[in-house]
Amino acid sequence: MPEFGGRAAVYYAPGRQDPLWRLGCAWLGRDPETGEVLRPPDGAAGFISSPARYGFHATLKPPMKIVGRFEAFMADVKNLACRLKPFEMPKLEVRRIGRFTALCLAAPSPQFQNLAGQCVEVLDSHRAPEDEAARRKRAAGRTPRQIQNIERWGYPLVFEDWRFHMTLSNAVDNENLVRQAEIFFAEALENTRHVAELCVFIETEPGADFTLTERVRFG
Repeated sequence: MPEFGGRAAVYYAPGRQDPLWRLGCAWLGRDPETGEVLRPPDGAAGFISSPARYGFHATLKPPMKIVGRFEAFMADVKNLACRLKPFEMPKLEVRRIGRFTALCLAAPSPQFQNLAGQCVEVLDSHRAPEDEAARRKRAAGRTPRQIQNIERWGYPLVFEDWRFHMTLSNAVDNENLVRQAEIFFAEALENTRHVAELCVFIETEPGADFTLTERVRFG
């Protein structure tokens, strides 16, 4: 396989049989695993272009251009997953994060925090650093620690600054989205679920939709 020219990311995504996956894909208008185009709810349709491109997920290792061969990156993803044990995650709730609507954990999860940290650290050798202009753009408005994160890890919101969230909207001032999402996701938000796999998403070229290319089971 030649060197991979796009970007790859490691995400949390619900299992295919989880109602949350079906509802999340429907909300964003596409299934990134099958490529199926779906019809989002009428009230959300005009506000989802950015999260729809990335697919329904919570970020563990942010999107990065891969150094070297994609096979080597996948080997390290699988080696990491082999060392991990499934765990139960807290229930989810709909919140506003700044101007975004998102699904967030209803309680802290040290296990999730640790998982995200391991993904960032263990897989970082495969990340091609961004150029100085891109780093400056990322650093605008960030705290000193987040700027250090950008310089070391390529992204501001890692380790202590990481927060689980599954983005449901663009940055918009629309308070109705929260209530609509609460109703839309209600059946899934009542469920408990286990985290038992890493999901690898790829962007084959700049601006392309991210696709879920492989689910890697723990253990």
